[in-house]
Amino acid sequence: MSEIKFDYKTDYILEDETVVLRPLKTEDFKHLVNFSINEPEIWEFNIGGANGEENLLKYIDNAINQRQLERQYPFIIFDKRTKEYVGSTRFYNIDLEMKTIEVGYTWYGKKYQGTGINKNCKYLMFDFAFDKLGMERIGLGANSKNLRSINAMKGIGCTEEGILRSRSFDQNGNRIDAIILSILKNEWNETWKTKLKEKTIK
Repeated sequence: MSEIKFDYKTDYILEDETVVLRPLKTEDFKHLVNFSINEPEIWEFNIGGANGEENLLKYIDNAINQRQLERQYPFIIFDKRTKEYVGSTRFYNIDLEMKTIEVGYTWYGKKYQGTGINKNCKYLMFDFAFDKLGMERIGLGANSKNLRSINAMKGIGCTEEGILRSRSFDQNGNRIDAIILSILKNEWNETWKTKLKEKTIK
């Protein structure tokens, strides 16, 4: 029996010098609505995106409901340098017995993409999952056409495992293949914890 403890009711705060990840709340709509109105292309590769005010409301409500059902744990991301909220991410498929967890549903406003802030977020999430929760494997995935996301995941130590054909839908309802990647605890401890820390922005 696993001794790992993860309490969905606890408000976990993940923080470094640059970013804060805190649990997503209903009132965070006001912090993210600008992205939903002005940058709908953020979600072009995935179904269930937050393009438009109505979809953002549904997105936030669903994310919070998934936490209440103890299936997912969503965060909002705050940039301490600019004092702005910049996106969202979450843990999901949390299997305490098998010591596996997945990181995904990650998106950032366009001006924050490619700035390095994703590396800070992933460092905090990986560190929490491996070092605090004792997980052995972190899984990640993406639309196989989303090369920016795939390259970002490979750049922080994730290994491509394969393709799930016709796995899901994109924003327009077209079926898509999903690429599956992962990083293991020994890979994190032996190599990528130090490498990724060096890549984070201060």
